[in-house]
Amino acid sequence: MDKVVDIIDSIAYEKDLSADDVKKVLSEAIVNTAKKTIGEEFGFSVDIDKKNKSLKIFQNILVVSNDSEKAKDTKNYITIDKAKDIDEDIEIGDEVAHELTFENLGRNAINLLYRELEYKIQGLIGQKLYDKYKAKVGKIVNGTVARIDSHENTYVEIDEVRAILSRKNRIKGESFKVGDVVKSILKNVKIDRDGMEIELSRTTPKLLEELLRLEVPEINEDNVRIEKSARIPGVRAKVGLSSDNPKIDAVGSTVGVKGIRINSVSRVLNGENIDCIEYSKTPEIFVLRALSPAIISSVKISGEKAIVSIPKDQKSKAIGKSGVNIRLASMLTGYQIELNELDEIATKEENKESKKSDLSDLISLFKED
Repeated sequence: MDKVVDIIDSIAYEKDLSADDVKKVLSEAIVNTAKKTIGEEFGFSVDIDKKNKSLKIFQNILVVSNDSEKAKDTKNYITIDKAKDIDEDIEIGDEVAHELTFENLGRNAINLLYRELEYKIQGLIGQKLYDKYKAKVGKIVNGTVARIDSHENTYVEIDEVRAILSRKNRIKGESFKVGDVVKSILKNVKIDRDGMEIELSRTTPKLLEELLRLEVPEINEDNVRIEKSARIPGVRAKVGLSSDNPKIDAVGSTVGVKGIRINSVSRVLNGENIDCIEYSKTPEIFVLRALSPAIISSVKISGEKAIVSIPKDQKSKAIGKSGVNIRLASMLTGYQIELNELDEIATKEENKESKKSDLSDLISLFKED
């Protein structure tokens, strides 16, 4: 028994586990071993005293009447008369703790115990890994490509585990080879009968946001906030940015001098173009900015729809190549965008009305003074 107790600290140290956790699974393994060798219907308990390096196994012996059929099974039951010799207050139906040895458990008990313990230790290790990587969900992880299968799923080694970057979670057009270092978002972690599975993604907007956080100190220090983001992976992305500090240009800080910061992020995303947009809490203004580089005449919000009036010559810019610009603007703002094309005369009239309104506002200000 002393040898069994001595392995607690060594297992904990070797496997980088808590000694208390190892002690717990050791107790569970011993109880399971006792049940398998003596009987599932009986109760067992284990007392481990690490200070004195002692381990004791107890079987809960049921107290039965003197004339009970079970009284013949003296290993697992005790008569009331014999039980009274131990404790005068004991009654039929109570239990007496009887200490066992491994000899009581049978010749194969040791082998059975070690198999049971090994299984439980592997479970502890698996749970610890699960907790570790579960805490990293939504964060960037770096890994090395270990294998690419026939379905173009990429297997990436991250420290002590292997994760999967499936084809659907990979940016269209990019390819990897064994040995490449890959940045991804840890998308999901799950455990099933086959073990732990870690899923990576390079298509989620979260990857763009986390890359910007790494590249732009103002974002990392929360002086600039990423309010919204949207991506068509590998093609184009839009990011809505804001800052409460009037001295900080949210867009300028993120783009960097001569675009050095945003270009650095773009390279990681396989050349994805990234539009940085100043966020506004006013939906009409945010939709207008989201449709950049198109020049918009007006925006009207109606439920979940944004009705956008736009000059004829700006419509193609608002839609963008293959509809990318308007799709991203809709994804970013959360509105279904409807474009209403204005003819040249209507555009001029709208501009006149706008100027008249501005002039009226100016005159009214002077009147108030």
